[in-house]
Amino acid sequence: MKKLLYLAGGFAGLGLGALGAALPLLPAFPFLLLAAFCFARSSERLHRWFLATRLYKENLASFVAGRGMTRRVKRRIMTLVTLTMAVGFALMERVPAGRVILALVWAGHMLYFLFGVRTLPEADDQDA
Repeated sequence: MKKLLYLAGGFAGLGLGALGAALPLLPAFPFLLLAAFCFARSSERLHRWFLATRLYKENLASFVAGRGMTRRVKRRIMTLVTLTMAVGFALMERVPAGRVILALVWAGHMLYFLFGVRTLPEADDQDA
């Protein structure tokens, strides 16, 4: 039963990650991390397949390997996070506490990607 839940989580993460790679407001990165996590715990064959996909290689491979991300990938993630959170911020017009929390979460994301994730030269993006 546990294996089936991980498989479902892996496919859900893969589907949402693929949508996030194409749609401007849906972030791909966390969903692809979820897919990698779930596939690793459910099926060795699916995990190997996922690691070989272009979607994984372009979005996660260098980060998971501990090397970091290129400026282009970091910029894309930070832009999408900012746009997504801006929509939430605008919709919380009557909820000042929600706006403060959202602003703090946004600041945490920006600080993490600016200072917590190493920036790689663009050439490494092609090797990944």
